Amino acid sequence: MSEAFGQHLVVDAAGCNHRISDRDAIAAFADDLVKAIDMKAYGAPWIEHFGHDLPKTSGFTLVQLIETSNVTAHFCDHSGEAYIDIFSCKAFDEGVALEVIDRHFEPDVCETRSLTRQAPRSSADSRSEADTRSGADARSGADARLVG
Repeated sequence: MSEAFGQHLVVDAAGCNHRISDRDAIAAFADDLVKAIDMKAYGAPWIEHFGHDLPKTSGFTLVQLIETSNVTAHFCDHSGEAYIDIFSCKAFDEGVALEVIDRHFEPDVCETRSLTRQAPRSSADSRSEADTRSGADARSGADARLVG
């Protein structure tokens, strides 16, 4: 990962225990995970219960900012599923992260995807002053490239 911007672990877990429906248990998970993968929490985790219009989406969502990016998760009360993302520009041990998930939520089965994140580079190593944009100009240019 030395040349990449970040590491992203995506975990889809099924058959989780009752702790996915417990705000305090989710907060304990966030604290344990951040410490276990040697990150530093940036503030307290945000944990909100919503998605009540559809039974399959109702559950807690976790957002824990870390100094090197974030941990997010959605826990589905109805199905016992958990969808967890750990993204950091500092390397972390994915095996340790999976052990923490297993210890807290005891899923029957997990699917994982490990991504190396890096925005595309331009063909030129550096930009001239004419190419450098700021503020709204840069956002407009990015939007135009995405749409067009």
